[in-house]
Amino acid sequence: MTLPALFANLRLPVIAAPMFIVSNPELVIAQVRSGIVGSFPALNARPASQLDDWLHQISEETEGCTAPFAVNLIVHKSNNRLEEDLKMLEKHKVPLVITSLGAIPEVNAAVHSWGGLVMHDVIDDRFAKKAVEKGADGLIAVAAGAGGHAGTQSPFALMQEIRAWFDGPLALSGAIACGRSILSAQAMGADFAYVGSPWIATTEANATAAYKQAIVDSHAADIVYSSLFTGVRGNYLRSSIVAAGLDPDNLPEGDKAQMDFGSGGNTAAKAWKDIWGAGQGVGAIDRIEPVADLVAALDAQYQSAKTELRARAGIA
Repeated sequence: MTLPALFANLRLPVIAAPMFIVSNPELVIAQVRSGIVGSFPALNARPASQLDDWLHQISEETEGCTAPFAVNLIVHKSNNRLEEDLKMLEKHKVPLVITSLGAIPEVNAAVHSWGGLVMHDVIDDRFAKKAVEKGADGLIAVAAGAGGHAGTQSPFALMQEIRAWFDGPLALSGAIACGRSILSAQAMGADFAYVGSPWIATTEANATAAYKQAIVDSHAADIVYSSLFTGVRGNYLRSSIVAAGLDPDNLPEGDKAQMDFGSGGNTAAKAWKDIWGAGQGVGAIDRIEPVADLVAALDAQYQSAKTELRARAGIA
């Protein structure tokens, strides 16, 4: 299918994943100005009244850009701000809304009422079908290796099953941290690569210097998959778990009833403040740099990978 006009002029087929605490207006603005979709979780704006200021700033400072921005809404019942935040998104006519942890028809209908699009993140084909049935316009397939809350399925299996019946906008998430991986996501049938961890190690990101350096220093083997911190399974940096006085190889299961998104509710060490989320693609990240430089590097890698693939396939 033809993608919605919203995505017609992206520099790269990339949606920057919204990250708790890390994604702030400065990061989103830099992403959009660099030609990719920038995003942030509504819950990052604290108190809730700050969301109005953030949306005003982002809209004003990205006016005229060819790429849109998106806001992530947690639609799980634990989010007592959902209705209030949704009204603020309506006020600013946010063009793209990313929903997580539940699919609610009324939320999708509200976004459609102001002309916005909804993409819902899913970890398997069953949830994908439910999301579309409830009105989502597009899907984000969260495969194994993705940072933060992640699934367990291979991206090959997940993409194969979803694309067998869904021809709408589709992004792939899971250890995508270089231009070659962006092209690989497209080869598997995705319209976009959903990229998270590389943005943590940018100068604009709202992450501590220690967190940024830990991203640079880590590799795939340093990622731990656990439900302890929020009640939902996710990927975290081993070094942050150790620093919190916990044994990353012997973590108990978390209590989903204690979910408290934005801080975590299962341990004294809080996700995402103390326990740092990251995906298995961190091995590709070797420096802290501005967003513009990172996007330029991803673009160069992507173009090089396309040239290399054509040569391998014998395509002129």
